[in-house]
Amino acid sequence: MPHRSRSQQQAIARLHHMACLDSTGPHLIAPVLRELRRIVAFDSGGYFYPSDAGAPGGYVESPGLLAVMPDYFDERVQRSEGQVLSRRLGDFSLALAKPSVLEHGQLLAVSRAVLYRSDYYEAIMRPADLQTWVALPLRASQGRVLGKLSLFRHGSAAALRPFTPGELSTLERLQACLARVLQPGEFEADDCAAQDNGLLIVTPHGRLLWTSPEAERLLSLAFGWRWRGAGGALPHELQLLLQRLQWAGQGPSDTSLPQTEWHTAGGWFSLRATRMTAAVGEGDAVALYITQRVARGTRLLETLQGWSLPPRQHALAYWMARGCSEAMIAERLGVSLPTVVHHRRALYERLGVQDRQGLFAQMLAAPGAQAEA
Repeated sequence: MPHRSRSQQQAIARLHHMACLDSTGPHLIAPVLRELRRIVAFDSGGYFYPSDAGAPGGYVESPGLLAVMPDYFDERVQRSEGQVLSRRLGDFSLALAKPSVLEHGQLLAVSRAVLYRSDYYEAIMRPADLQTWVALPLRASQGRVLGKLSLFRHGSAAALRPFTPGELSTLERLQACLARVLQPGEFEADDCAAQDNGLLIVTPHGRLLWTSPEAERLLSLAFGWRWRGAGGALPHELQLLLQRLQWAGQGPSDTSLPQTEWHTAGGWFSLRATRMTAAVGEGDAVALYITQRVARGTRLLETLQGWSLPPRQHALAYWMARGCSEAMIAERLGVSLPTVVHHRRALYERLGVQDRQGLFAQMLAAPGAQAEA
């Protein structure tokens, strides 16, 4: 077993705590990557998973990689990918059992020299500055493939620091834990709060007329590379909503306006459509309102990660903020009640507060954080 620093051990413990939370799913990928950075060095991360929309769904941190993802679906690029890589991005059924790196005999099916002459390298790797990465397949306990977690190293320096056997061993030991964290769970509407909203205006046939800056950001979060702005077709979910609006117009006058909800690695989103009154000389238009909702537990995790608490205090603060009694926390953590009391006192001393209300006040003061008093 590779030697781990105290910081690495604590990050691993926090990941195991995340696997036991009351809200799991791809929306936790950002806090997962923040903890993984304390364990393994990488420049950017991504998570790719099967999607009902046909193309893989996913989340990528690198702006460069996100910018070239629309080109990835070009037939020529996909054909080239199949020639140079042994596992394509969308081949979830062929996912390897262990972490694999971009080396010949693993993810790479050809030599580096052949890779550098390929259309795949020219369209994706070179503009995104990708040199090497490790792909970590994640499966549910029943064996169903959830997705692939990828950690990228960029630039020429990546050639001097390939992923080591020790790093791959550490990631392999975390596979089951990460799968539990990212396995889709249930969203409770009462446990989520609206965080942001935006507006876009389109024609009834889906041509984009105008987008607010807030909507542009939210649509990128909600759809990733499937959102192409004014230059591309609307994602399938938006087109379906427009069709439902047309059907509603053909029904009784009291028919409710259509709305839809969906969950992605970017969060929980809702969308509703309404007709706009056309100006003189103008055609019909439709207003689409998009809202992002965030689970309170997710916001709480973001706050606690900024505090870098020891694992026991981290878990204790989370469940206290979720409204659990000390007896309930002891049961959840599998420790005695006196142990919970000991760590609660240490937490209060560390944060300079006197009681639970003082703890909540600090959480509420953090940017974007919410605690349950």
